[in-house]
Amino acid sequence: MANHKSSLKRIRQDKIKTLHNKYYAKTMRNAVRKLRAMTDKDEAVKLYPEVQKMVDKLAKTNVIHKNKAANLKSSLCKHIGKLA
Repeated sequence: MANHKSSLKRIRQDKIKTLHNKYYAKTMRNAVRKLRAMTDKDEAVKLYPEVQKMVDKLAKTNVIHKNKAANLKSSLCKHIGKLA
């Protein structure tokens, strides 16, 4: 167990940040799943900028790695390109 006041506070803060990061990461994953499940190209093209914005924000705040963000965006673009 932590002995210092500052380490106790750090533990409390980390719990809150972890919950916050998990929420936004899960929201982003659900949005990616939703986009991948789409079969209509017009709807997918409309949704893509929102998903891209989410992914970029999470990469900027180090919730996900910047390369993972790039890979996600690339694979989603390929998916949208294949839609008829």
